This record gives sequence, structure tokens and C-alpha cells, in this order.
Amino acid sequence: MNNLKLIWKNAARKKLRLFLTVFSIFTAFLIYGVLGGFQSSLDEGIDIASGANRLVTVHKVSFIQPLPYSYVNKVRSMDGVADVTYAVWFGGYYQNPQQILAVFAVDPESYLRLYSELVIPEDARKTFFSDRRALLVGKKMADRFGWEKGQQVPIQSNIWTNQEGSQTWEFTVAGIFEANDPKIDTSYLLFPYEYLNEGRQFGQDSVGWLVVGTESPDINTQVADAIDLEFANASTQTKTDTEKAFNQAFIEQFGDIGLIVASVTGAAFFTILLIAGNTMMLAIRERTSEIAVLKTLGFGNGKIFTQVILESVLVTLLGAVPAMALAGLFLKGASAAMAGILPAMFINTGMLVKSAGIMLLLALVTGIIPAWKAMNINVVTALGRR
Repeated sequence: MNNLKLIWKNAARKKLRLFLTVFSIFTAFLIYGVLGGFQSSLDEGIDIASGANRLVTVHKVSFIQPLPYSYVNKVRSMDGVADVTYAVWFGGYYQNPQQILAVFAVDPESYLRLYSELVIPEDARKTFFSDRRALLVGKKMADRFGWEKGQQVPIQSNIWTNQEGSQTWEFTVAGIFEANDPKIDTSYLLFPYEYLNEGRQFGQDSVGWLVVGTESPDINTQVADAIDLEFANASTQTKTDTEKAFNQAFIEQFGDIGLIVASVTGAAFFTILLIAGNTMMLAIRERTSEIAVLKTLGFGNGKIFTQVILESVLVTLLGAVPAMALAGLFLKGASAAMAGILPAMFINTGMLVKSAGIMLLLALVTGIIPAWKAMNINVVTALGRR
């Protein structure tokens, strides 16, 4: 009987126990794969979508507080600043208040200059520059609602009331935009700031935040400090950080995703560690006499130790590999079902490498003590128990 077959025979000796152990490991890795894949997708999307030389300036107290429009030109004239644009959160929804949309009122020309990664048809670009009611629709959002160029789209805002006393704002789809990298989220809408500024009942000549393009990423810190120092004594003070930090903070307002993932998966793996470790200890105790017989047949301590470790590795792989595969399929299906709501979700290479490391670590931790005990079994004492 070869070593692999012997390892399998030992692992599958009690099939119900093997099934329960494998299922426990499967559950832990499925939780880890789904939550970890979701987090890594968000993190990778933030990394890709965040410009290395883009800063974001918001109100020092809270980014939901507005900034005076006059700040735009002041920042534009500062040393190290290559370009400036601005945006306002519209707080929109379509037809149903539950269908929340990411809608931004922006300065068309400067916004598209700074966000050069957006791929926009030339005719849509021209319409966006000339028509104040023009709406640029991200590909994922267009796919979600089936919107097409030229379509009239009423969007309700839960923040802004127009001059007619209504919270419904009428738009015409100028075109559909994509991104030069499929991992960049396109589940949002853009329309000209002037339409909002002239039509709203309050908040005229204020913006939500500034996006500042620096001349080089190397001077980001200096420019950010200079901006905040410029308005340090103003009635509206600012806080400037990299776009990546801003995007991360925006997501974390819904909860610390990293902490949630670490807490849930940590609890799951700790439980599995106890279950699998106890199972391996019990299995070795049951096979004490058999291990002693193997030693009398010439199996050295190193071989006994290796076999027990490989048995632990086998049991871990039986649960972990199918779990990660299923997690990948689940994320792919969820990503397709929730396109336009959440960014694309997937298990990337880094996640696979990390999960492989966890599999190996779990196998070693649960197998090391049983393997050590098996290696040190005294043949005479063990055979005397028969």
C-alpha cells in the first residue's frame, strides 16, 4: 500500500467524522472567500480608480458640509496645482426610493480632464458640454435600467428641491461612458453642475468637494498641506487628502469592512482550529497501537510525523478548495445580479495566494501536535494496550 493510499485510508476511517470535519472547514473558507473577495474587490477598485496625483478637498468638519464655490479658483492658482474640478452629491433615486443612485453634479470640462480614464463617445462629450440637462450614464448603470442615448430620465433627489418646488429633475441621456479598465466602477451618473446650481432652492454657489490634480504625486503632501493652510483661518476650513484615502473613508462610513471580515473569519477559523485539532488528536489516539505496529515494520519517526501532517493537509484541502471555488462562483453571480449597485466582485490572485497560505497554516497547526505525539509513541507501551 503506497503512502497516499494509507493516508487516505486513515483519514476516511470514520466517514461521518471526516464529513463533519471537512464540512466545518468548507464553511469557514466559504465565509472567508465571499467576505474576503468582496473586500479585496473594493480595495482593488479603489486602488485602480484613484488617481496617483489626485487630491480631494472637503469640509474639515464633515464631507457632507458644502464648500464655497470661490475656493475653486483660489486652489487653482496655488503652486503645484495642475487642475481643479468639483462635484456635488445629488442624492438621487429612480422611480423607487429604494433604488438609490450615485449621481454627481460636476463641472463637465474640468471633470473629464481630470478623470481621463473615462471613455466617452465624442458626440456625448459635446452634448455634455453644451446641454445643462445632459446626463452621462455609466455602463453598469445603463445596463441596470436599460437606458439609451436620447432617453428622457426623471430622477428624484432626496436632498435638492428645484425652483418649481419638486424634487424631480428631468434629464436627457447624452451617452454611455465606460472606463479604460474593466475593474473601474461605472455604476454612477454625471450631469452639469450649472443645472443644479441654477435650479435648486438653496445652496447656490457651493460645492460638495474639490478634486485637485497635482503636477506630480511626489508633491501631494505639500499641496494638500498648502490648501488646508490657505483656509485655516476661514469660516469654512478644509481637509485635503489623497483620492484613495477619501474613497476609502467614504466606503467605511457604511462600516469598517476590514474589521468585519477579520472578526467573522477569525471567529470561524478559530472554531475550526479547535474542531480539526481535536479531531486529529482523537484519530491518533485511536490508532496508537497501529502506529506502534508501523514502527515495528520499519516506519521511522520522520515518516510517521510526515504522514500525520499530510493527513491534516488532505482533510484541510478537501474542505477549503471546493469552498474557495464556490465562493468565486457566488461572487461572480452576485456581481452580475447587482451590477450597477456594487462594483465587480471577484477573487483575485492575491486572495488565492493568501487562502493557500491559510490552508497550509491551518493544516500545520491542527496536525503538528498529533504528529508529534504519533512520532513519540512508545512501541512497547502502545502494544501493551491491545
